[in-house]
Amino acid sequence: MQRILIVEDDRAIIAALEQYLRTEDFDPVSATGEREAVRLMDAFSPELVLIDISLAEGDGFSVCRCAKERGIPAVFLTASGDENSVVEGLDLGADDYISKPYRPRELVSRIRSVLRRNGKGQSVVKLGGVSVDTDKGTVKKDGEVLPLTALEFKLLMVFVNNRGKLLSRTRLLDEIWDVGGDFVNDNTLTVYIKRLREKIGDDPAGQSVIKTVRGLGYRVD
Repeated sequence: MQRILIVEDDRAIIAALEQYLRTEDFDPVSATGEREAVRLMDAFSPELVLIDISLAEGDGFSVCRCAKERGIPAVFLTASGDENSVVEGLDLGADDYISKPYRPRELVSRIRSVLRRNGKGQSVVKLGGVSVDTDKGTVKKDGEVLPLTALEFKLLMVFVNNRGKLLSRTRLLDEIWDVGGDFVNDNTLTVYIKRLREKIGDDPAGQSVIKTVRGLGYRVD
């Protein structure tokens, strides 16, 4: 699990964030002030720090500065949405800036995006009953490597990198166009999605991992 350090002085927000991040396979730790945050950075080396600007002890800008000195990605999560705060935070090297109230799924998506950009993304991702190793380019089910074609793997990676998002057929075609010299049209896409579904199977609840949203596209949760 990837450790996320939450720096926030509102314990209700901390509790809600910790609970949600755990459901998304993160390992959250928290600090309510600058001094404690720096101690936890040194003790646990988190993969990312979520920082509120207004703290009871110290301020989020100082925490961000300490995180960047240690090579830790930093994301501001704050109600201070004024332009000056945004600019100051980004000038300090913050990797993203999310205003409260936030949507949990969007927050997690942006955390994962920052982790990937900083080379800290999880190399093994679970989708239903399969494990996708994005570094090795392999997909395993029940410990056995699935024989995916280059285009099937590319299609699967589009879904892995956009979990929770609705992807239209046009978007999918744009992403996998001419992989390995194969011509991909709308009918071909239908065939490859069918093949990919057959190979990766269903999730533990018996539902298709790649869900069809009728008339709109596909989604992997």
